[in-house]
Amino acid sequence: MNLASTDGVTIALHDLGGVGEPLLICHATGMCARAYEPLAAELSDRFHVWALDFRAHGDATVPTNGRFDWSGFTDDLEVAVAAVTSEPLLAFGHSMGGATLALLEDRRPGTVRSAYLFEPVVIPSAEGWEVNDNFMSQSARRRRATFASKAEAMFRYAQRPPLGGLRADALAAYVEHGMLTLPDGTAQLKCAPENEAATFEATGKPNYDLMTRLTTPFTVGYGSLEAEEILAGVAVKLVEILPNGRADSQPLLGHFGPLENPRLIGRSVLAALAP
Repeated sequence: MNLASTDGVTIALHDLGGVGEPLLICHATGMCARAYEPLAAELSDRFHVWALDFRAHGDATVPTNGRFDWSGFTDDLEVAVAAVTSEPLLAFGHSMGGATLALLEDRRPGTVRSAYLFEPVVIPSAEGWEVNDNFMSQSARRRRATFASKAEAMFRYAQRPPLGGLRADALAAYVEHGMLTLPDGTAQLKCAPENEAATFEATGKPNYDLMTRLTTPFTVGYGSLEAEEILAGVAVKLVEILPNGRADSQPLLGHFGPLENPRLIGRSVLAALAP
């Protein structure tokens, strides 16, 4: 489904199949909904899985006014949730996706019944602190946006981190659905490097004070504390301050854990949301 959000944005909501009550997957910055198809396959025996493309990602459009404040991403999520169910929702969020679930629950308490958040982007305070935004945005702007073909992109990504650590089917899904084949056969990222950078730089990220207000049961997953010092460390802190939080440590995984080992994370999601 294509759904109208704010700022002239049309988001894309994908039905990834399955049986049972709905579960919504919310992707990380720079990713797209259908990159999580391998994770959805692990959940489909228990849930009817949906996934959305946030603004400027995947098949969603770019804000006509250039607005990348995280409240805009929250608007996108609110529209998607309303299309999926009128009941409190079960959800999975990765990085930005997890943070946006927290923002929506703060905006409309009771929207999320329970969720698994893998290394959500949360900052200590609303002002004067960044999650290494300059480094991440600069890195995003340096990303190569165009390849001779999707096959070349797949080959190049598989050779180097961080995408080289993704399970093969997850990487293939990212290349297939996160890239557009142009008329001359070349492949181009759907999430343009400038838009990915703008997402990293945008204001409105959730902070620790906000998280202490959320009584929703949240399972917070995180990878190696040594390899991913910032967001993995934040995840550990969140378990301490969330009123109803629990930890899921995955020390063999990095920040892209849900795409590195969808089976392992799928089992954790099922244990958290369908015990």
